[in-house]
Amino acid sequence: MAARRVMVGLRAVKSVRVCFCPFETNVESTREFLHHISSKKARSSNSNCVVTTDVRHDGSEPMVDIMFVGEHQPLSEGFHATELDAHLKARIK
Repeated sequence: MAARRVMVGLRAVKSVRVCFCPFETNVESTREFLHHISSKKARSSNSNCVVTTDVRHDGSEPMVDIMFVGEHQPLSEGFHATELDAHLKARIK
């Protein structure tokens, strides 16, 4: 399988908060998203963007909360990376 190339830009993002329980089965896409926005290239696209990670051991659903410059846009709990990709592409363009 070929490696997937993901490009993440944080220019329009003020802050990102990622919450998840690492022992749940539905956190793969959340952890993958966190990996991509924490990359050196993504972080260099906006050095003022604050990325906060909240790792809990309480069985809670994964959650991503994104604050765009000028507005707040929480994403639903238990999101999937494909939904997030579509949402971010629509917001950033």
